[in-house]
Formats: sequence, structure tokens, C-alpha cells
Amino acid sequence: MDEMSESRTPDANDATTEAAVLRQLLALHPVQLTLEELVREVADDPDEFAATDAVERAVHELGAAGLVHRIGEVVLPSRAALRFDELLG
Repeated sequence: MDEMSESRTPDANDATTEAAVLRQLLALHPVQLTLEELVREVADDPDEFAATDAVERAVHELGAAGLVHRIGEVVLPSRAALRFDELLG
């Protein structure tokens, strides 16, 4: 998430955050990240409410799409996301 995000639509910012979250989860797999750790990995300023909220929304939307699983505070990529990443090489 960066300064350019200020000039984009909220939907575009959300999509960028979702992509960043999924990329990070796939890159670090099989490491299991808590939501708090994921915020620190993805957000420019993890102490800022807006950044934390954006990552939480991204996890929710990715979960609704079947790309991540959230078990308590742990966030994991789904089998479908892992397979897609494998196919893309």
C-alpha cells in the first residue's frame, strides 16, 4: 500500500490490498501468520487504523472468495489458492 493509493478509487485500493495479502500468504506458505503479523507484513503503517482495517477487509473478502481461511487469528491460503499459485509457477 503506497502513496498512489490516495488517487485511486476505494475499490481499486481494496483490490490492491487483497492482492498484497494473498501474495504474502502464498510467498510465506507454509508459515502460518496471525492477522496481526499479516498487517505488519503488508501495511505501510501497521499502527494506523485504516491500514489494519484494509487488511482485515481483504482477509474477509478473500475468505468469501474461497482463497484464504481464517482460523481464530491465523490466516492461511486455501488449497485453491495454493494450486493456482503452483500452476502460475
